[in-house]
Amino acid sequence: MIQAMLASEKKEKLFYKIGEVSRITGLEPYVLRFWESEFPALHPQKNSGNQRLYTPKDIETVVRIKRMLYEEGFTISGAKRRLSSKDDRKNVLERVRKELQGVLTLLRATEK
Repeated sequence: MIQAMLASEKKEKLFYKIGEVSRITGLEPYVLRFWESEFPALHPQKNSGNQRLYTPKDIETVVRIKRMLYEEGFTISGAKRRLSSKDDRKNVLERVRKELQGVLTLLRATEK
C-alpha cells in the first residue's frame, strides 16, 4: 500500500519532508508532529535546517498509526502498546504465513 502511495510520487526518494508526507498520507503536518511526540516508533531525522526528514519506513509507520487510530478504533495508548509490542510483529508474521499457506494450497489445487 505504501509502495503504491510512494510510486504515485515521481520516484521513490530516500527522504521526504513533512509536507510531502502530509500529502501522501492525507494527514495535516500538526498531526504528524503530534504523533512524533506520542509514538517512539516514529522518529524522523532532522537536517541541519531542523526540517523533519521521513524515510519510507517512517511513512509506513505513519500509515500503520493512521490505520490503527482511524480505522481499527485504537486509542493512542493502545496504538502505542501495539506498535511497541513484539506480539504485533509476531501476529503480522503469523498472518502472512497463513496467507502464504493459503496461496500455496490454491496453487497445488490448480496443478491437479
